[in-house]
Amino acid sequence: MNHRVLGRTGLSVSPISVGTCALGSHPTQYGYEVDTDTAVATVRRVFEGPFNFLDTSNEYSQGESERRIGLVVRENGGLPEGFVLATKVDPCKETADFSGDRVRRSVEESLGRLGLDRLQLVYLHDPERITFEEGTAPGGPLEALLELQDEGVIQHLGVAGAPIDLELKYLATDAFDVVLSHNRYSLVDQTAQPLLEAATARGIGFVNAAPYGGGMLAKGPAAVRSYCYGPASEAVLERVTAMQQLCGDYGVPLAAAALQFSTSDPRVSSTLVGMSDPERIDQTARLFDWDIPKQLWYQLQALASAGTGDLE
Repeated sequence: MNHRVLGRTGLSVSPISVGTCALGSHPTQYGYEVDTDTAVATVRRVFEGPFNFLDTSNEYSQGESERRIGLVVRENGGLPEGFVLATKVDPCKETADFSGDRVRRSVEESLGRLGLDRLQLVYLHDPERITFEEGTAPGGPLEALLELQDEGVIQHLGVAGAPIDLELKYLATDAFDVVLSHNRYSLVDQTAQPLLEAATARGIGFVNAAPYGGGMLAKGPAAVRSYCYGPASEAVLERVTAMQQLCGDYGVPLAAAALQFSTSDPRVSSTLVGMSDPERIDQTARLFDWDIPKQLWYQLQALASAGTGDLE
């Protein structure tokens, strides 16, 4: 699997990265439990390859995702050579404090759980939880991240969120080397196009998360009738049903088309896919390599092009 350069970080990453939101076990969101043994086995398999980019967050399952990754990091004596691990700073769950002081505590907590003395890539996570003015104010989270970078605790900074206009504002500060967008660049929704263009123009790495939109673009609308954490409109359900039928006509899994829609775009440094079972690593690698006829792409693009605006 050929690696790509993650923007101006210079880091070499696989075109698929492993998301770990469910790894710490989050049954209320995902509908299933993930025990410690399964989670640890998943991280071990990730460290063996073929993907070298792992993504987590301070708040995933109240830190359990980081703790489980840290078990394998310690067992391994550190990260494998050439491996990239990203985490995120998050506000205090009890108080919603997202100040600079909270950012420092978030980083300290992550370092302790992961068993590392520095972090390669740290995202400002879901900055829409505060205003842009609060995020960039003296004593705020951005200032703290920059200080931690100057101190050598963090190597590279990223911003990860949903609202495209807000992420564009953060890119304009020129403080970030990577931007992560979720659910906004898929077969259903391409409203992240302006962010992709801005990141490419600035030499900023673009990580595209949730190419399956929460599962509908992997399992089909008969199994999953939601997109991006909410009920999908009838128009979206009809479009995805048509996509699934087209894929079936060519013997191609819908999930392969949804994944490769992202991975085939040279502007996307890496596509982030959630995985919480060792088998998912090999399954995802097969979907990445699945041969998709050009004629199918032409037909899918006609349906996907409706996703550049309103999802209704």
